[in-house]
Amino acid sequence: MSELQVQVFGTRKSKETRAAERFFKERKVKIHFVDLKERPIARGELARFVQKFGLNALLDLNGKAYERSNLAYLRTTEDGMIAKVIEEPDLLRLPLVRAGKHLTVGEDLDGWKALLAGG
Repeated sequence: MSELQVQVFGTRKSKETRAAERFFKERKVKIHFVDLKERPIARGELARFVQKFGLNALLDLNGKAYERSNLAYLRTTEDGMIAKVIEEPDLLRLPLVRAGKHLTVGEDLDGWKALLAGG
């Protein structure tokens, strides 16, 4: 079995991102962390998550950033929303985790376990 590697997209301030890092580190899984405050997520990478979960599932609808952004009231295209999310990662339910074709959104313990099992 090849060594499993996960990509964790998140921010240092996000407690859910830190939970994901801790989860994988405790299981000695190699982590490639992408701090979305330093390096925005690539449009193609984000598209994978949008394709699997839908854009609304990726948005942190209860978060302060979403409230501040007025996105609930703006009429915008999915492309417009994606551009906004790339620019403002706090709008996302973090972390976004990818291992090969396996993807999870937010703090998803069951998803992470499945990712390890299926990886």
